[in-house]
Amino acid sequence: MVCGKLEIDILNSFWNMCEFEENRDISIQDVVDDLSSQGVERAYTTIKTVMDRLVTKSILVRYKVGKKFYYSTTMSREEMALQAVNEVSEQFFGGNTVSMIRFIEKHSMVDMV
Repeated sequence: MVCGKLEIDILNSFWNMCEFEENRDISIQDVVDDLSSQGVERAYTTIKTVMDRLVTKSILVRYKVGKKFYYSTTMSREEMALQAVNEVSEQFFGGNTVSMIRFIEKHSMVDMV
């Protein structure tokens, strides 16, 4: 599943906030505040739009507690990373992860020299 930079920033915010409190209720404002503390300044409405897009992609779920809406992730960071690695492997290496790893190793060594 392809995600944009702001979508990944939002997901990382969720995963970081839930690291010590797994079942935490997370609001849009929580994400806005967390991103702001990391130097990512975006309007509340922009964050809401992107979070709603992540709900449409089934990466976040939205639920109501009282009068307020909260969100949670449907995948852990590890699950999302594994899915992304598998997609890249399938798209560029015919699903051959060994070839993909060799490619990464080869190009990582070139970049280091």
